[in-house]
Amino acid sequence: MKKIISFILGTALLTALSVSSANAKTLKCQTVINAKADEVVMLKDFGQTVTDLTGGSIKFEILPKGTVVGVKETLDAVDKGLLDCGFAWTHYWSGEHPAAMLFGSPVAGAGVGIDNIAFLSWFQYGGGKQLYDQLWKEMKRDIKGLMLQPVGPEALGWFKEPINSMDDFRKYRFRTPPGIPGQTYKDIGVASVAMGGGDILPALEAGTIDAAEWCCPKPDLVFGFYKVLKNYYLQGLHQVVVNADLYINGKVWRGLTDHERKAMEVAADASLSKSMSYRIYENGKALHELTTKHGVILHDTPADYFPAYMAAAKASLEKNAAENAFFAKVWQSQKDFADIAVPFWSGAQMSNAKLGMAHAATLK
Repeated sequence: MKKIISFILGTALLTALSVSSANAKTLKCQTVINAKADEVVMLKDFGQTVTDLTGGSIKFEILPKGTVVGVKETLDAVDKGLLDCGFAWTHYWSGEHPAAMLFGSPVAGAGVGIDNIAFLSWFQYGGGKQLYDQLWKEMKRDIKGLMLQPVGPEALGWFKEPINSMDDFRKYRFRTPPGIPGQTYKDIGVASVAMGGGDILPALEAGTIDAAEWCCPKPDLVFGFYKVLKNYYLQGLHQVVVNADLYINGKVWRGLTDHERKAMEVAADASLSKSMSYRIYENGKALHELTTKHGVILHDTPADYFPAYMAAAKASLEKNAAENAFFAKVWQSQKDFADIAVPFWSGAQMSNAKLGMAHAATLK
C-alpha cells in the first residue's frame, strides 16, 4: 500500500511539474537603463522571487534600454503589447499626466515633509496604492503598475568649487532632472539643464555644464563624476523620494492566475524593503570610496537653499493642483497623511540622524 501511495504522489508531483513547465511564461521586460545598473540588480532579484513563489511558472527576461524601443517609448510599448513589461521611474511620464510625478518623484517630499520611508507608509497604508492604480486609468493606459524600488533621498549634487549660499549656486549651469523638480530650480534662479545620465560626464568634460546631480553615491561613483568635480553635497530636496516601478501590460496581467498575480504583489512588497536595505549599504561603501580614494570633499548644503527650494516647490504643486483634478486628489491625500504622520516621523528621524552623526563624528 505504501508503494502504491508513493507511486501516486510521485506521479502527481511529476504531473504538476509538467503542467507548470508547459504553462511557464517568460515575460520580456525592457528597462530604461543599462544592464549593469543597481536598479537592474534588484529588478532581477524581484524576478527571481516571483519565479520561486510561482514554482517556475513565471520568469523574466530583462532587456536593457533600447533593445526593442527607445526610452521614451517604453510605456507605449507596454501599453500596446510590444513588451510584456517595462521598468522605469514613474515621473518619466509626467508629460502625459502631472500626477505621475507625485508617485515617481514628489518634489520636495510633496512639499509637506514626506521622506522616502514616510512615502512607503502613505503608499501602503494611507491610500496611495489605490490612487496609483487609478493613475493608469487617468492616463488611459491598459497597464498594471507595481512599485518596486525606493531610491531617495538623492544628493544635491557635484560642484567645481564649494558653494556657501544660493548666490554661489546660481553661478553654475546645473544638470537637473526633467519636469517639476528641474523647473523648480529654474524658479529659484538656477540655470537648470536637463539631460540623460549618460550625457552628464561628457557635458562636464566639455564645459557644457559645470555642476550636476544624478542620484546617490553609488550611481554617481559608477558614472564617474568625481573625475571632473570634487565638491559633493548630499542634502537636497528635489528628489527626496524617487521610485522605480514595473509596468505590466494589462492583457498579460489579466492572463495570469490568481496565484501568479499574488506572487507578483508579494514580491513587489518585499522589493520595497530589500531595495532600500541594499542601497543604504551600497551607497555607504561608495561614499567611503569617493572620499578616501578619489579626493572627494563632502560638504553641508547652504542653509538658504532649503527655504528657497521648498517655497518654489509648493508654488509649483499648487499650480498643478489648480489645473488638474486628479493631481489635486493625490496631493490632498499626501497632505492629509503628512498632517498625521510627519510630526511623529520627523521627530523620530531627528533622533536617528543625531545618533548616526554622533558615530560619524568619531570616524573623522
